[in-house]
Amino acid sequence: MQLRSTGTRTTRLAAAVTAVLAVTALGAGTLATAPTAFAAAPAAVAAPAQQNDAVLPVFPEGMDLAGLGTSGFLTYSLAEDGTRKLLWTPYDGGAATSLQEPEDGGWTLGAGDVVVLGDDNWSSEMRSLTLRNMAEPSAPGVDIDLGALNGTYVAVLSPTSVLAQVPNAVGQSELHIVTKDGATTSSRRIAGLPAGATDYFGSTAHDGSVLVGYETGPEGARTGGRAVIDLAAGKAVETYASPESGYGFGGLQFNAAYVTWYAYEAGTGGYIASVDRETGEEKRTVLGAHDGEWYSTLVGDWLVYGNPSNPVRAVSLATGEIRQLMDSGTRAGSPGDGTGVVRGATAAEGKGLFRIEIAEDGTPKATKVADEAPLVDLEIQQVHVPDRVNLDQTGGEVTLGWTLSHREAYVDVTLTHMLTEKVYRTRVYAPAEGNRFTFTWDAVIDGADAPNGSYAVEAEAMLLDGTGEPAYQGWRMDVVRTINTHDYTNNGSTDVLARDAAGVLWRDDLRDRPVDGRVETAGRTRVGAGWNTYKQIEAVGDLAGNEVADLVALDGSGVLWHYLGKGDGTFANRVKVGGGWGSYTHLTGGSDLDGDGRTDLLATDTSGVLWFYKGTGDTAKPFATRARVGGGWGVYNQLTAVGHIAGTAAGDLVARDTTGVLWLYQGRGDGTFAGRVRVGGGWGAFSQLVGAGDVDADGRPDLIAYGAGGTYVYRSTGSATAPFSRLTTDLYQGQGSTFNSVS
Repeated sequence: MQLRSTGTRTTRLAAAVTAVLAVTALGAGTLATAPTAFAAAPAAVAAPAQQNDAVLPVFPEGMDLAGLGTSGFLTYSLAEDGTRKLLWTPYDGGAATSLQEPEDGGWTLGAGDVVVLGDDNWSSEMRSLTLRNMAEPSAPGVDIDLGALNGTYVAVLSPTSVLAQVPNAVGQSELHIVTKDGATTSSRRIAGLPAGATDYFGSTAHDGSVLVGYETGPEGARTGGRAVIDLAAGKAVETYASPESGYGFGGLQFNAAYVTWYAYEAGTGGYIASVDRETGEEKRTVLGAHDGEWYSTLVGDWLVYGNPSNPVRAVSLATGEIRQLMDSGTRAGSPGDGTGVVRGATAAEGKGLFRIEIAEDGTPKATKVADEAPLVDLEIQQVHVPDRVNLDQTGGEVTLGWTLSHREAYVDVTLTHMLTEKVYRTRVYAPAEGNRFTFTWDAVIDGADAPNGSYAVEAEAMLLDGTGEPAYQGWRMDVVRTINTHDYTNNGSTDVLARDAAGVLWRDDLRDRPVDGRVETAGRTRVGAGWNTYKQIEAVGDLAGNEVADLVALDGSGVLWHYLGKGDGTFANRVKVGGGWGSYTHLTGGSDLDGDGRTDLLATDTSGVLWFYKGTGDTAKPFATRARVGGGWGVYNQLTAVGHIAGTAAGDLVARDTTGVLWLYQGRGDGTFAGRVRVGGGWGAFSQLVGAGDVDADGRPDLIAYGAGGTYVYRSTGSATAPFSRLTTDLYQGQGSTFNSVS
């Protein structure tokens, strides 16, 4: 059944677990098309164009350029929830890597391929940093805390170091190299900068240097400045004056021959200042209008620049020659390897990223290195989730699947039990065949067998490269198992109750299938205190007809009480069955003795007579008037109704005599029993024998024996002559004398 819900994932899940759902049966668990009620499907990238028989990486259309590295580029898009999704794409065709924008934080890229994730949207305010070297995307990030130095970020220098502005003892700003080596953070001051310089910002670091900008001079007459920093020497080796700081505009670039930066002058407007590092000659490339949209990058002796309304041009800083390189462009930058990269287009090659480098003739050329391609929809085309699954018929497992429109994706699967809101989550990679993504659920949640009932099955598919929005599909699946008369949590597996010396009752949930021949417990839960008021506590199966096991408890005054199971491991308030039960020495229940589908009760009195109490299914009066089975039962010190274990038509009984011999009484289907059959001796080692329902999920009820020498599961075989085979268990391991009542 399809769950129709829209909006954010949170609201979709809330809708999915609401008790009242608008559901539509689609039959066979398949969808021809994704329903329009679901969230918009995300997109995958179209196949990129080919150049020189090589497939270019894709720059996803609709995303923005966030930064340029030497081996790849960083893009970002705005997600539905307002956060930005970052995507690193290598030029060599390797897998793209998604990065999560820090909450209330920002990012920058520099020094080769190092992405800096910080705690503030403005680079100059970032203090808590994580450096990710995208040349090795699987490597862990390096965390640097500039807050410990009262510093702020200026530029990244390497995968383990940054340039930071740090105040000194008298409050003046200094420039420091901050390095993280293992767990140790070190700081080294940069020398040779003007006194009073502040508001530092930096270029991409390369070739052992970085170009920084700053503001300096007395208050009211501040001017700008630029300096080339030799990182190994830790000092400024060249300084340049600027009419203003240029802070916030950047444009800082340098190579062996030139340094450049963006500047502004009244009457002139914006321009790129370039200085010959050998002669000190400064030139201006006036940009004119659209000051805020201009971009530039320095390649050899050429300054490449433009804006979205003009072609991409290059001007020779040596001769003044101007060449047109591309028909249009929107962004440009330097990855720090001597080239430039422009996002733009040419008529011949279309849109994408173009690398600008110097050709053999000394002029710049543009070579396409990434295709800008439109996003195509990622869709969940078919859902392979059953409407209903009987886990006892499937071996306790169910296979779920989704067919997507693309293979290069993953599916996040969430299964939510709609009554208890217990959740199971997994991520499915690599389609098994075609584009079908499948996984097999072992019906376990948090180490215990998952409860029966309706589940919201949610699938959220996403492309591996992180582009687009997720495709979503919701479904409803009903999980059922054969009813277990000893199950208090409605998950098909046996629950065993034990009372300790303090009167606290505990519940152990067993796994419904042995592991390597051993019955394992899934955990213990405290039911409650005060149970030492009862002489006997007995599991009696489903007395009320609600498919949940119940209890009866006999107090010291001879009153029998009924505890109705809720199905979540707890019980409703007790209800009085009646008085006069104090004449009985043993009670046992949980087995259908007359074949009417309802659980019954047996009791032996002090004179050794066995009585049959037929279950009615009425909680107000759960038992009919007693019927006499017969006398002579006083020779037994343990009676246990074990259910149908030996092949006859109704529930059976085992009884242990005072010499420790266990006897089997096969039920005739009318509340009476055939003649006894000897099972064997040695059963006196156990203080409690419990008819435990179907422990091993083979369709037959089993027996649990508890004693000081250990606890064992005796699985039924269906044979009257050899009715049990023994399994080990970790239930009550080393606790053979902890409990005075086990049921």
